[in-house]
Amino acid sequence: MTNILQAVQTYQASGLGLLQNQNCFIGTANTKFKDFENKTANLGNTVTFDLPPRFVFQNSLVVSNFEGVQQRVLPLTVNQQGAVPFAFDAEQLIFNIENNNYEEPLEKSAIAELGANVEANLASNILTSTYRFYGDGTTAIDSFTQLASALAFYRNYGAPVSDIRGYLSDIDVPTIVGTGLNQFVMNRNEELANDWEIGRFSKADWYSSNLLPLQQAGTVGNAGQVLTVISISTDGTQITLSGATASDANAIKAGDLLQFQDNVSGQPNMRYLTFIGHLPSANPVQVLATANAGADGSGHVVITVNPPLISTPGNSNQNINNPVAAGMQLKALPNHRAGMINGGKAMFLAMPRLPDQSPFVTANKYDSETGVSLRFTYGSQFGQNVYGSIYDVIWGYTIVPEYSMRLIFPA
Repeated sequence: MTNILQAVQTYQASGLGLLQNQNCFIGTANTKFKDFENKTANLGNTVTFDLPPRFVFQNSLVVSNFEGVQQRVLPLTVNQQGAVPFAFDAEQLIFNIENNNYEEPLEKSAIAELGANVEANLASNILTSTYRFYGDGTTAIDSFTQLASALAFYRNYGAPVSDIRGYLSDIDVPTIVGTGLNQFVMNRNEELANDWEIGRFSKADWYSSNLLPLQQAGTVGNAGQVLTVISISTDGTQITLSGATASDANAIKAGDLLQFQDNVSGQPNMRYLTFIGHLPSANPVQVLATANAGADGSGHVVITVNPPLISTPGNSNQNINNPVAAGMQLKALPNHRAGMINGGKAMFLAMPRLPDQSPFVTANKYDSETGVSLRFTYGSQFGQNVYGSIYDVIWGYTIVPEYSMRLIFPA
């Protein structure tokens, strides 16, 4: 006897949780400008906010001159956009989606995808906004002692007294915690062992992220080449150096970090001045390359740097203890993953409300799990048997450079 049986297909919801990312940058960003004055914003809108002004101390009751006041500002521009769209025909919508209550998993996954990309984009600003750094790109940051040292250099330059936050590579956190279990008293050990998170340490809050940006360094950093100063522009923004590989188009990459070397024969050690007070600090002079730079046929490379290196006494922007001179040497970091210390809520994120897309059904909502403010639009193409949904968002971000320091994790 031959049986002819019907194959039966069943679908059951698994209840599996999403593979979530650690959206600590969105969760801790300063969202003061998220509504852009409660107006519907369009791509490209900019808000300018003030930075504390700078002055110069005069050691006399008889002033030689009155300083000009420079109002310092930084722009925040909403110039990022993204969407997650999907569509069904009528049969799919009825039998696969609505009958199986599949709307909620679709929504959660779409929002999580948006959140991950906003988070990674916000974190990528570390590569364009930080010029001071801790770490050499080859030695792991894997102890509480190193975190304390990084904070000491961060504060030595000048730092806000509150809201200091550190962002660490998630795969390095367990090792850091492991070292802490051998260093601290009983209560501290119990706290660490219970959750294997750093939490609050040395008056700073620490977060872990699996979305830290990767700096792909130029040849100079990866090859460990030593560059020698030839000259610097009068405004302190461009340094001409020798020592790169001849005709190397990839000598320096935007986002590379360089440090003036100590104990160079005939040269003083370069140190930053404190940001307020203009007094010598313990911080070595470190700079951010703001653009790609190739070497010419003689191995000379011209690097555009931030901040401008100013040594003129009496200038409110003076920031180094000695003039940059020919013969000084610099080294660049190799490839690395970039964490950060940031203070004073100086990392801003704006996610304005998008306008309704009439005649389609539109809703604006905030997702508590990812921290993303987004727009949901639903509609159909008349006579085309297409029913579509779109989750989308626009955003802008900025990090105030002098309030930040990059943490260097080996790539």
